Amino acid sequence: MVTKKELPACPVATTVQLIGSKWKLLIIRNLLVRPWRFNELRKDLEGISQKVLTDSLRSMEKDGIITRTVYPEVPPKVEYALSELGESLRPVIKAMEQWGNNYKAKTNTI
Repeated sequence: MVTKKELPACPVATTVQLIGSKWKLLIIRNLLVRPWRFNELRKDLEGISQKVLTDSLRSMEKDGIITRTVYPEVPPKVEYALSELGESLRPVIKAMEQWGNNYKAKTNTI
């Protein structure tokens, strides 16, 4: 997890630093529904590279936003899910969804 000294003073900048990339937001959106496996995420997030997905998942796990569970099977089964901290982003993502829907509705009338 990032220390307080490493975080920006501005709380909005902190949020952007932790979840501000396009891919992180879409990963979180998916994980709000259920836990996902790596290849499921890669197939669902059209255009994401394996490296970017790996880096994003590792970063969010390090920051405490998601959890990674490895099941003792052959081949290994790994699932990603939101942590309690990640779940606290639900109203943020919901507000973004509502804003996006409102924007799309208004631009269709222009």
